Amino acid sequence: MPLLVASKSDLCSYNMANYIINNYEHEEIYNNFYRFDKFDLALISESLLHADWLDSKFNADYYICLSKHSSERNIPALTSHFTGNFNNAEYGGKSRELGYAYPSLQKEYMQNLYLKRDKLKRYEIVIEATHHGPTSINKPLLFVEIGSSVEEWNDINAISIVCDTLITSLSNIKSSKAAIGIGSTHYPLKFNKILQEESYSFGHIAPKYVLSYLDHNIIEQMLNRSRDSIETIIVEWKSLGSEKSRIINILNNYDLEVIKV
Repeated sequence: MPLLVASKSDLCSYNMANYIINNYEHEEIYNNFYRFDKFDLALISESLLHADWLDSKFNADYYICLSKHSSERNIPALTSHFTGNFNNAEYGGKSRELGYAYPSLQKEYMQNLYLKRDKLKRYEIVIEATHHGPTSINKPLLFVEIGSSVEEWNDINAISIVCDTLITSLSNIKSSKAAIGIGSTHYPLKFNKILQEESYSFGHIAPKYVLSYLDHNIIEQMLNRSRDSIETIIVEWKSLGSEKSRIINILNNYDLEVIKV
C-alpha cells in the first residue's frame, strides 16, 4: 500500500488531504490516519521536508507527499520531483544524500495529468530536478505539488484534478525505461518533453547548478536509489559547460547507455 502524506502546516497539502478525505470512501484507523481502498493517507503536523522519520512510524511500499510548490516568480505550476541534496542540506534531509526514486510512478502521474491540461490552462505542468528533504527514507518518495502562491494552493479545480489524477495513476503504473538526467535547469523542459513523448521515465535529475558536486558517490546514488532499474543516462550536453569532460569520465565507468540531448 502506498502512503499519501500531508502536512497540517502546509495550506495546500492540507487542502489536498481534505479533498481526498471528503471525496473518497475511507476508514479512519486512528487519529489522522485514513485507510482507503488502494492507499493510506496520514496527516502530520511537521514539515514534509523534515519527515525522515516516516519509515519508523509507517509501513508503506512507497510514499507520496502532497505539497505546495513555491517559486520566486509565483508562476502557476503543477510539479513533481524526487528528493535529495547534492551538496549541503538547506531544506531538510542530509547533506550529499539522495532519497529513493520511483520513475514509473512519476511518469504515470505526469502523463495522466498532462492529458488534463485543457482544464488546467493557467498552469505549467513539469517535473523538477531533485531537491530538498527528506532523504533518509528507505522507500521511494515522490513529491506532488501545486504552486506557486496562495491563490493556487486554494484552487479547488487544480486540487481536485491533481488528487483524482494521482489516485487513478496508482492503479495502473506501467513499466518504463528508467533513466537519470544530468544537466538542464531546475525545470528541465527537455527531460519533461522526453518523459511525456517517449518511453523513458526519470529518476534523479542533477541540474546544471549542481554539476560541480557530482562525483562517483553521487552518481552511484542516482543510479542505485531507484525502485526501477536505471538503464540509461540522459545528458543535456550543452548545459555541462566546463564540467563536461570530468562528468563524462565518471559516466564512462558505467556500462549504461548515454544519450546526449
